[in-house]
Amino acid sequence: MAFPRRVTRLRLSSALVLIASAALAVSAGAAAQAPKREGLAALLTQPSMNVFRRFTVDRAKMTEFYGDVLGLKPLPPIGMPGGSQMTRFQVGTSEIKLTGAAAGRQDKAGAVREVTGLRVFTFFFPDEAALTARFKTHGLAAPEFRDRESGTRGAMVLDPDGQWVELVVVAFPAPPETFDRLEVGLTVSDLVKSRAFYREFVGLEELKPIESKALDTTKYPYRHGTTTVNLWTFGKGLPANTYTAGIQYVISDVEAVDARAKARGVTITTPLGNFSAGLRTIWLADPDGIVNYFAQVTRGGQAAGAQ
Repeated sequence: MAFPRRVTRLRLSSALVLIASAALAVSAGAAAQAPKREGLAALLTQPSMNVFRRFTVDRAKMTEFYGDVLGLKPLPPIGMPGGSQMTRFQVGTSEIKLTGAAAGRQDKAGAVREVTGLRVFTFFFPDEAALTARFKTHGLAAPEFRDRESGTRGAMVLDPDGQWVELVVVAFPAPPETFDRLEVGLTVSDLVKSRAFYREFVGLEELKPIESKALDTTKYPYRHGTTTVNLWTFGKGLPANTYTAGIQYVISDVEAVDARAKARGVTITTPLGNFSAGLRTIWLADPDGIVNYFAQVTRGGQAAGAQ
């Protein structure tokens, strides 16, 4: 009677080995088919990205719009080289960084589909009526909300210096983290090149394309944490605005960014160096010249000072 039990055990053991081998083969096959994510995202020390905005109008107007009207949380301002100042607002773990433009700058503006560059900031809100009331209280035209994708409502408005801002109202109940999200929209000239840059060089997570009712086009989202970069195109040959807005990444190894940029032939607009005591940066350009800059906080530095 012992012999059949041993045979049974051997057969069972062999079967388990075969099942395990098959599972490993399936797992290996799935891994081989899964898109390989490379890039710099693993070096990011913040679960989001920041954005900067250079403006030409009176600072008080920008502070009123982003703080009082949109209701973003103000952060302490930071002094900049040359005596200027950075005004900051918080969205979840992201920051909106506002600084004055260089004197005499005249950069391209117009509809989202008319100029390439970082054209849209997208913020999320729980209460359409309260948001509309704040616009009216501050003497601004009420946003024209319309039904959008995924059951949301949205409106496009301009900030005081002509930057497009998308207001998205998410139906209640929505989890609190919904309103910690920040999205930025980039009008690009070549989707293939731009998608490769944000997916393969930067290493952002590529999400499924979305049909945008607001822009009547397809947007291609790339995410890190609570920040999403949306890409869309309206063709080649458009004028470019590469100055008034860009993306900032807080990173652990800026030398690695420098090396990777040089190896991949990415345009470096401001070489690796010390921006200030405790902060090292490198400024890069995406295929349309849109600024992507990487900042590493060194000993004694503060992440909030990156600009």
